Amino acid sequence: MRPTKLHIMLADDDEDDRLFFKEAFEEVKINYSISAFNDGEQLMEHLYNTENALPDIIFLDLNMPRKSGIECLKEIRADKRLEKISVAIYSTSSSEQDIEDTFVSGANVYIKKPNDFNMLKKILSDVVHINWQYITDGLNKDSFILSL
Repeated sequence: MRPTKLHIMLADDDEDDRLFFKEAFEEVKINYSISAFNDGEQLMEHLYNTENALPDIIFLDLNMPRKSGIECLKEIRADKRLEKISVAIYSTSSSEQDIEDTFVSGANVYIKKPNDFNMLKKILSDVVHINWQYITDGLNKDSFILSL
């Protein structure tokens, strides 16, 4: 059975970035819902609660207080219940080390946060449409790795 709505989670400690992200999605042509969290600790508490529905894709900021995006990513990949969730790193960092660390830790895609609203819309649209096709049509998840 195909899902009718793409469930997206975002963990980002910057309120303006969360708002920017949500506004960009308002213009992406896909049926979705977004749950946003202020930090990685809140996200992981939500994910570990088995009464909560799991998302189809998680966007993780790398540099958050309390629990970083890389710590969340490692916990997600280590948990049998969570390990298949698509994870997009969504960060201002363009450090080769950060990119390598997240790739090795199992991220599906690394997105450098753009400052331009139209570029953000395009990137988010590309990522969720590829992910949505994987969910609905069973595309190979390896094709979800997007290089920017």
